[in-house]
Amino acid sequence: MHHSLLLIVLVLLIAVLAVTACRSLRVPPMLGYLVVGFLAGPGVMNLVPQGAETEFLGEIGIVFMMFSIGLEFSLAKLNAMRQLVFGVGLAQVVLTLLAIGGIIWWLSGSALAGFAVGGALAMSSTAIVSKLLSERLEMSQPHGQLAIGVLLFQDLAVVPLLILLPAFAANSDHLWADLGAAALKVVVVMSLLLVFGQRLMRPWFHLVARQRSGELFTINVLLVTLGIAYLTQRAGLSLPLGAFVAGMLISETEYRFQVEEDIKPFRDILLGFFFVTVGMKLNVGVLFARAGDIGVMLLLLLSVKLVIVYGIGRAFGHRAHDSLKGALALAQGGEFGFVLLALSGSLHLIDSPLEQSALAAIVMSMLAAPFLIQYADRISKRLIKQDWALQAVDLHQILVQTMAKDEHVIICGYGRSGQSLARLLEAEDISFFALDLDPERVREAGEAGDPVVFGDAGKREVLMAAGAMRAKAVVITFADTHASERIIHMVHELRRDLPVIVRTIDDSDMARLREAGADEVVAEVMEGSLMLASHALMVLGVPMSRVLRRIRTVREQRYSLFTGFFRGGSDEMDGVDDSDQPRLYSVQLVAGAHAVGMPLGGLKLDKLGVGVRGIRRRNIRLADFAADCELQEDDVLVLLGRPAALAQAESLLLQG
Repeated sequence: MHHSLLLIVLVLLIAVLAVTACRSLRVPPMLGYLVVGFLAGPGVMNLVPQGAETEFLGEIGIVFMMFSIGLEFSLAKLNAMRQLVFGVGLAQVVLTLLAIGGIIWWLSGSALAGFAVGGALAMSSTAIVSKLLSERLEMSQPHGQLAIGVLLFQDLAVVPLLILLPAFAANSDHLWADLGAAALKVVVVMSLLLVFGQRLMRPWFHLVARQRSGELFTINVLLVTLGIAYLTQRAGLSLPLGAFVAGMLISETEYRFQVEEDIKPFRDILLGFFFVTVGMKLNVGVLFARAGDIGVMLLLLLSVKLVIVYGIGRAFGHRAHDSLKGALALAQGGEFGFVLLALSGSLHLIDSPLEQSALAAIVMSMLAAPFLIQYADRISKRLIKQDWALQAVDLHQILVQTMAKDEHVIICGYGRSGQSLARLLEAEDISFFALDLDPERVREAGEAGDPVVFGDAGKREVLMAAGAMRAKAVVITFADTHASERIIHMVHELRRDLPVIVRTIDDSDMARLREAGADEVVAEVMEGSLMLASHALMVLGVPMSRVLRRIRTVREQRYSLFTGFFRGGSDEMDGVDDSDQPRLYSVQLVAGAHAVGMPLGGLKLDKLGVGVRGIRRRNIRLADFAADCELQEDDVLVLLGRPAALAQAESLLLQG
C-alpha cells in the first residue's frame, strides 16, 4: 500500500517538474507527459506497470479528445472552408499516406504495415499547431487558414482509419465484403444516433438543467459521452467514434459551451495520461539499437509532408510564401498518430521495433514543431524570393491609402477595442489608419468605409507603408505580449520618438512591456475593477464628485502618462475650449542637442510648467530617473505640459 502510494507520488512529482519545464521553455505540455511516461515506464525507471488498465485509461483520454472535436464540429464552418478541408486536406492525407506507406511497404515488405504507418504519419498535431498559431496571432492569416483546414480534415479522417485498420487486420478472404458491412454498419449506427439522438438530446439536457445542480449536469455529460461511446463499441465500431458523435449531438444544443467547460478538466487530465502511456512505449534499448531507422523515419516524416503540403497549396492557388509556412506548420506528427500506432500495434499490423521507430520519430518531430513555426517566416523569406513581388502589391495598396494621412494614429488590431478607439478618434476628428490580420473583418470594415487593411504591424515594410514616419502615435489594441513586443521593437527602429500605447489583460506583463519601450500599458482588469468600484461606491451613496476624485487619483498613480489630464472639475462641459489643456509631447535629443550630457534637474523644466513623464533610452523605458540622471544622445523625453510651455521646453532641450 505504502509502496504503491510512493510510486504515485513519484510519478506526480516527475509530471509536475516535466510540464513546468515545458511551459518555461514554451514547449507544449504534452511533450512533458511523453517524457514522464518514458521515465516512469518500463523502459527506464519501471515505476508504472504497462498493462490493460493503463491502456484503457489512455483510451478514455482519446475518447474525451474526440468528444471535444465533435463539440467544435460545425457544418456552417465546414461549408465555409470546404475547399481547404475537402480539397487541400483530403489531398494531403491521401498523398502522404500513399507516399510514406509505399516507402514503408518497400522497406518492410508488408503492405498493411505501410498503410498503418502511412496513416499515422499523415496526421499532424492539432493541439500544437492551433496553440502556437493562436499565440502568434496567425490563425486568420492565409497560411494559418491553410493549416487549420488541413487539420480539420485530418481530425475527420481519423474516424475511417479507425474503422479500416481492424478490417485490414482481420485478414479475411472477403475483405471487400467486410469493408462494405463495416460501412453499412457505420451508416446505420450514425443514422440512428444522429436522428433519434438529436431528438432526445435537447429535451434530456433541458430536464437535467432544470434541476439547477452543477454536479448533476457534469455527471450527465459524462454519462452521455461514455454511454454513446460504449454503444458504438458494442456495435463493433470504436469508443472514439462514439465520443465524436456525442460531441456533435451536444454541439447543436444551447448547452455546448457549458459542456465544453465541464468536460475540460477530465479531458486534459485523461489526455495527459494518454500521452504518459505513449511515452511508456518508448524503450531505451530499442531507441539506441534502431537510431538509424528512427533518423530515416523522422526525415521521411518531415520532408515528405513538407513537399506534399507545399505542392498541394500551390496547386490550389495559394502563394508560395503562404504554402511553405503552412507546410512547415504541418510537417510534424500528431497525437492521432499515437492513437493509430497504438491500435496498429495491438492488432499486430506492425511489429514492436517499427512501432518504436515511428513513435520516436513523431515525438522528435513534435519537439521540432515549435521551432519550425516560430522561424517559418524567416525560412520562407530565405527560400522564396519571387513571392515578394506579390507582397509588394499589398504594400502598394496600403501606401496608396495612407499617402494623404499625416499626424494620424496607427491602430494595430481592429477588433472590438480597436473599433471603439476608432469611433472616439472620429468623434474628435483625429485621423487614424488600422492594420488587422483577420481577412473577413478587414473586408467587412473596408466595405463600410473604415480605413483598415490586411497587414502585420510587426513588419517594418508594413509600418512604413502605413505612414509610421508621419504618424503621431501607435496603439496596440490586442492583448498579446509577444506580438506587442515585436511591434514596439519595430516601431522604435523606425522612429524612437513615436509614442506606443499597449493593451494587456492584466498587470502581469506591464513591467515587461514597459521595459520593451511602451509609453503606457493599459490593463483591462485594472480598468474593469475601477468601473466596478465606481458603480459600487455610487450605489452606496458616495457623492459622484468624490467617486470621480478617487478614480482619478488611482489612475494618476497607475498611469503616469495620465497625470494632469484630470485637473479642474469632475465633468467635461460642452463648449469649453480645451486647446490649452496639458498634453503629452515626445522630444528626441539628436546629436548636438543642448541637453545632451546635462543632468535632468539642471534643466529646470518644472519652472516652465513642464513635467518629465518618461525617458526612453535605446528602446528601453527607464523606470526610475532622478534629478541627477544624465541625459544622453538619442534619449527620448516624454513631456507633459501646455502647448506653449512644451514649445519652450523643446527649444531649451535642443538649442539651450
